[in-house]
Amino acid sequence: MTSYHFIGIKGSGMSALAQILHDMDETVQGSDVDKYFFTQNPLEERGIPVYSFHKQNVSPEHTIVASAAYNDDNEEIEEAKTHGLAVKGYPTFLGELASRFTSIAVTGTHGKTSTTGLLSHVLGSYRPTSYLIGDGTGKGEKDSSFFVFEACEYRRHFLNYHPDYAIITNIEYDHPDYFKDIGDVVDAFDEMAAQVNKAIIACGDDEYLQTLNAPVPIVYYGIEGNHDFTAENITSDENGTTFEVTIRGDYYGTFTIPGFGDHSVLNALAVIALCHYEEMPQATIKEQLANFPGVKRRFTEKEWGSQRLVDDYAHHPTEIKATIEAARAKFPDRDLVTVFQPHTFTRTVTFLEEFADVLKCADHVYLCEIFGSTREHQGQTTSEDLRDLIPGARLLREPDVETLAGHKESVLLFMGAGDIQKYQKAYEECCPPTT
Repeated sequence: MTSYHFIGIKGSGMSALAQILHDMDETVQGSDVDKYFFTQNPLEERGIPVYSFHKQNVSPEHTIVASAAYNDDNEEIEEAKTHGLAVKGYPTFLGELASRFTSIAVTGTHGKTSTTGLLSHVLGSYRPTSYLIGDGTGKGEKDSSFFVFEACEYRRHFLNYHPDYAIITNIEYDHPDYFKDIGDVVDAFDEMAAQVNKAIIACGDDEYLQTLNAPVPIVYYGIEGNHDFTAENITSDENGTTFEVTIRGDYYGTFTIPGFGDHSVLNALAVIALCHYEEMPQATIKEQLANFPGVKRRFTEKEWGSQRLVDDYAHHPTEIKATIEAARAKFPDRDLVTVFQPHTFTRTVTFLEEFADVLKCADHVYLCEIFGSTREHQGQTTSEDLRDLIPGARLLREPDVETLAGHKESVLLFMGAGDIQKYQKAYEECCPPTT
């Protein structure tokens, strides 16, 4: 048995990875900043110790795994190297762990977390499955048939993996602090595709994935046009979305999912294609798709008096557009109020016009202060710059969230990848629901 120490254990991937090892009966502990993150809840539930950063947390018997957010400036990493201990980065260690199983990497600019969660839910009812989801959820089984994990393209981290299968949801320009342009992003995905061992499930509706280069078979899925797996006759009601699936033109079955929007259909279609490839019974796929509970911070709903509160991770214009469209489909008769927190200064300035265009699709827009990152604490762009491009948009500070109570019978969309949840929490604390 190995003893592991995780530096930056509250990171979504790090938390999930620690949970997996704990479930596999390994000894795990970790450290992080004192600030609360929702990803620490499952660690605490498992009794995994979480400490504040201090060099005394590091012992010679530890295997050290470090979040990509920390480097040699961290006192624990410095202490580990003093002891001559190897410090394994999160992507490197995840790649080593995944190689022990039939591994399925889920990647793409958008939809990774939702698709990983859905695939884990469906496959796990068929055969033992370990999984790592980007919402901070992980589960480990020693004798797993499958290991499903979210593979992030940022800084080409996914090149640490050599999966048996890969699902690629889409390719779009993002992470402008690292990628030079869309060509650089496409090159990264081509590099990743070259490392897949058995097959790739890719969205054929995506123009860049249509020209994907890979040494293994590529199974395409989509809504627009004819693909290996195509969704047709899509309808929605208050209970979710129903669609028919054809396989190379032949009718395969009719499926219902709780989600809304074309992006939800595409995520489900990718899972159907992978499960069909693995000869999973259609009846089981149908049943599990229909009862999927969702993943954290992806259109997570809560009734609040006459309002509906939605917590969502959307932080790119395409994701915001999808979230607003899903809300329109589910709540066609309600006003949509967006409370958006831009994430990183480079992303905000790069997509300033695009953010404005998609946010205009809401009925009311509130903008929070830009959330920086461990790599980027400040910039010249401000939320005021975005506000000025959106007629009627208002800035929102945490002490002023009570103003949201004026939007009766509305849907409040709290969106962002930073700490947008503190605004929702502050609102719930100051404005309890009225009957």
